[in-house]
This record gives sequence, structure tokens and C-alpha cells, in this order.
Amino acid sequence: MSDIIEINDLKVCFRVGVPDIERATPQVLLITLRLHHDFRAAAAKDDLQETIDYDYLTRSLDEWGKQREWKLIETLACHLADWVLLHFPVSKVEITIKKYILEQTRHVAVMIKRNQPAES
Repeated sequence: MSDIIEINDLKVCFRVGVPDIERATPQVLLITLRLHHDFRAAAAKDDLQETIDYDYLTRSLDEWGKQREWKLIETLACHLADWVLLHFPVSKVEITIKKYILEQTRHVAVMIKRNQPAES
């Protein structure tokens, strides 16, 4: 399957950083999500209920993240992938998180891929 919804550079303000002072104020992050989902049922019915409501997902993600904090963007990426796989009908999620922390770079980024756990 190669059907993907991509949410590219979603701007969020989350508390992330190793030192306490860095986490004291939310900072801008850009999150890209690649959501793998079979579109055939949605296309056949032209029905949002058969796919991923990306507007709802992005609003929910923003609220979810504002209630938490992380030291590492790696931890944020793993927690976010678990949250997406738990709450949305995706078979796989790929996440890139960009953080603007080093002034001599454009950004620092982490990228992860996670699959829906196989059913036993």
C-alpha cells in the first residue's frame, strides 16, 4: 500500500529541552507527519469517516502536546507516534520534528517510523 496523507511542517509550540530553563517557555517546532492509510474505501464512498480527518488530528495533536513536556525531541517523536497509532486508523506513521535551537544551523531534526502493532 502506498496511500499517504502528509501534514507538512505543522507549527506547534511545545515545552521541550534538556535544561529546565529551556522547557520553561514553549518553543516553536515544525512537525511533519506521513500517515499511511488505504484510501480505497474513502474514495469509493467519498466519505471522511473512511479516512483520516487531518484537521481533527492536527487540532488534537496541538492540545495533546500543550499539556506535556519533554527533555528530548526523540522522546516527543516516540510519544507522538504512539499517540497517532492509538487514536487514528493508520497502518504506519512517519514523523519528522524540527527544532530551532542551534543558531549555526537552520534546524535540528529527528525522524522516526512506526508501524501499527501486529494483532495476535
